[in-house]
Amino acid sequence: MKSESVSKIIGILKEHHAWLDESLPMIASENVTSILVREALISDFGHRYAEGKPFKRFYQGCRFIDELESFAIELAKKLFNAPHVDLRPVSGTVANLAAYYALAKHGDRMVALSVAHGGHISHAELSAAGVMGLRTYSFPFDEKKMNINVDEGIKLVKEIKPKLILFGASLFLFPHPVKEFREVADEVNAYIIYDAAHVLGLIAGKQFQDPLREGADVVTASHHKTFFGPQGGLIISKSEELGKKIEKAVFPGLVSNHHLHHLAGLAITLAEFLEFGEEYAKQTVANAKALAQALYDRGFNVLCPDLGFTESHQIAVDVRDLGGGAEVAETLERNNIIINKNLLPWDDIKNAKNPSGIRIGVQEITRLGMCESEMDYIAELFKKAVVDKKDVKDEVRELRKEFRKIKYTFVESDAYKYISLSEVLA
Repeated sequence: MKSESVSKIIGILKEHHAWLDESLPMIASENVTSILVREALISDFGHRYAEGKPFKRFYQGCRFIDELESFAIELAKKLFNAPHVDLRPVSGTVANLAAYYALAKHGDRMVALSVAHGGHISHAELSAAGVMGLRTYSFPFDEKKMNINVDEGIKLVKEIKPKLILFGASLFLFPHPVKEFREVADEVNAYIIYDAAHVLGLIAGKQFQDPLREGADVVTASHHKTFFGPQGGLIISKSEELGKKIEKAVFPGLVSNHHLHHLAGLAITLAEFLEFGEEYAKQTVANAKALAQALYDRGFNVLCPDLGFTESHQIAVDVRDLGGGAEVAETLERNNIIINKNLLPWDDIKNAKNPSGIRIGVQEITRLGMCESEMDYIAELFKKAVVDKKDVKDEVRELRKEFRKIKYTFVESDAYKYISLSEVLA
């Protein structure tokens, strides 16, 4: 018989799964893994330790772990057409820390997007960049294009001569101008880091930009957003020489054991992406564009209409006239539509509790098999809930009944069904 504590924990998990099964999960930084990945996550790898590199461990008992990690690295090299990949960072932020540690030193300068302009917190002095002692400077930003101002940015780089130039963002609608900065990076002896956390799946599916070919020295990422793997991080390097620097920064620098069950799940995800990634990425971008247009047609202030709204999985909407980002996000959540409030460039970061915007991601509902026609219907649900103040939970539930299975995988299965082994064994 289960203890009361175990019963309570399982009850919470079941409620979470049941709610997601009746909801539209549209957080731009999340996705759902396949049943094959989940099988890997509950394997014995989760109990083991493997400090160091494959076949050069500090522990015994790693021969199958070594075999799997080596195979996963080869899959990643093939997928990203890269000479060196390190799969050991345990998160995207740790991947960024390792890149900073490998390529710069305390007191060096770095240029990145500010948080208010969409930069990730790990790009800022109040987070990982500050932990590594970097002095950060913000790229000049073009609010109309929701992108870096190239001419002013190049002027800034020439003026301050940073050691690191960092591209990538959390609010990431359009490709960043990597190739435009390669020449000035060489001029000031700077490395280019590209944080691909949000768009890794789009890059893998050849639907965004190719940062390595455009001039990035190192690409960091998490692999659980548009790349539908388990949580964790990775680093891609343009050369073996840079890869060796990254390896030392990862271990012994920042990672001891690297969450081997997640590594096993990532290996399966890499295989899934090699097979289905291009089709998935195409549909993801098509869905984002379709939803943005449908929201715009219904009167929502979707950013960048003159540029086609987005080239990624994300949509940004200014909802100041609808009560602000927090109010709109909470209203949608009450209707089983899950998005997040988001700072927009004109917001004061001190007022982040109720910013101007919301950020919408379509990558998870794309994995459930939804296409452009569903995006139009979802836009109508947004309007009913936010503008017309109607309760649309029942309509959301009805829609989800048609989209239960995880697609773009070798074995389709229910996306959010919870199986309680403790109940089965009771």
